Amino acid sequence: MSHECSYCRKLEPYNFGDYLDQTPHWIIFLAPNQSNLGTCVVALNRHHGTLTGLKPDEWQEFTRLVESMETAIKKSFNATLINWGCLMNTFYLEGNPEPHLHWHFIPRYRNPLEFAGHTFEDPHFGYMRPRPPKQISDEVREKIMDKIRSNLFLK
Repeated sequence: MSHECSYCRKLEPYNFGDYLDQTPHWIIFLAPNQSNLGTCVVALNRHHGTLTGLKPDEWQEFTRLVESMETAIKKSFNATLINWGCLMNTFYLEGNPEPHLHWHFIPRYRNPLEFAGHTFEDPHFGYMRPRPPKQISDEVREKIMDKIRSNLFLK
């Protein structure tokens, strides 16, 4: 992570990805795996392990964030739809789990997409199947982040 934020540094062991942007309650990361172009992780900006106990203002801000992110990805890359998932399974593989509430934001594409010299395909469109990581350079990751930021209007 290149963003200088003490909370982001606490999240580094989770490898949510590269800092993209944030709101008062949520931090957005470009996920390490870009098999589905624009995949992000949205993490709560405080340590909390479950959806229960989210404060009303955190929920309200999250609903605005959903709208902003979906709009930005559709404008940036013409995503067909967006899947959101709150999956905490891997935290419980450890003997002493300390989950951190986060959401997986996964754009889906009916058709292949060309971006920055790469073809991004979604061969399992309509299904949730694991995808192998797509190898892209740091330069391409920066281009993806710049494109998203140019369309991301956080209120």
